[in-house]
Amino acid sequence: MLHYFGYGSNMNPTSLRHKGVVPASSERATLHGYQLVFDVHHWFRHEGGVGNVKPGAPDDRVEGVLHVIDEVQLAKLDQVESYGVGYDRIEVEVQTAEGTVSALTYVGLPQYLDPSCLPTRRYLNILVKGAEHAELPEPYLAWLRDHPVYEHPPAGPFSPPPGDHPVYTASTLPPHHTALAGRVFDMRGCRWEHECLLDLIGGRDMTLFHLRRMDTSDGSETLEDVAAGRLAPDQAAYVNAYLAEYDREYRYAGTFDYSTPSPREAP
Repeated sequence: MLHYFGYGSNMNPTSLRHKGVVPASSERATLHGYQLVFDVHHWFRHEGGVGNVKPGAPDDRVEGVLHVIDEVQLAKLDQVESYGVGYDRIEVEVQTAEGTVSALTYVGLPQYLDPSCLPTRRYLNILVKGAEHAELPEPYLAWLRDHPVYEHPPAGPFSPPPGDHPVYTASTLPPHHTALAGRVFDMRGCRWEHECLLDLIGGRDMTLFHLRRMDTSDGSETLEDVAAGRLAPDQAAYVNAYLAEYDREYRYAGTFDYSTPSPREAP
């Protein structure tokens, strides 16, 4: 078992669970001499910036949660955090109620940093819920709640390109294609920042992956609801925004048939 310090969305137990991580234990912790910033740009541009820690003054601090996890769970975090591409892992000393503990944490790599980035309200809400659950200090909670946010212009309704396109199923979806809300996109030729996503989203339907990362998610979303169009307005808008981003990043390839079960569940 090992110690991992989460300071962003990984403070939130619901967010962690949707990434396949259920810690053996979790407790409040403080990283001294660092600042929390949001300068790691998200894979998808409409999601703004996500959390990072950078060295600061001796009296600076980052509040977070110290989790005890195993190597399998660390590998799952490495995948969703783009370890080696968007983030590196470092060892830090954090302060707990019992004393100082050495822990792993993620720091943004230079090629993914953009100091102009701001977090979205969705992302910040997830942090706030995690911080409240961990009972972090009220001044820190107030700082998180009041932090400026990025607001991306709403996407228009997604419209596929004209022409005949193939229909894919869970068993015929190629490993370099990905599906979202009944649409399929070819990831070949994507920009370099997205090459690491081939193992994460390639060959999978990603609709539940995204829906369960909404700040309002309770994890009860199902593909049956997606296939039947039973999405709440905020869910439909969120998925539509991702359809626009998938269409910008990848090439439209066809439609996805949900009538057969998927052998590869998204993490």
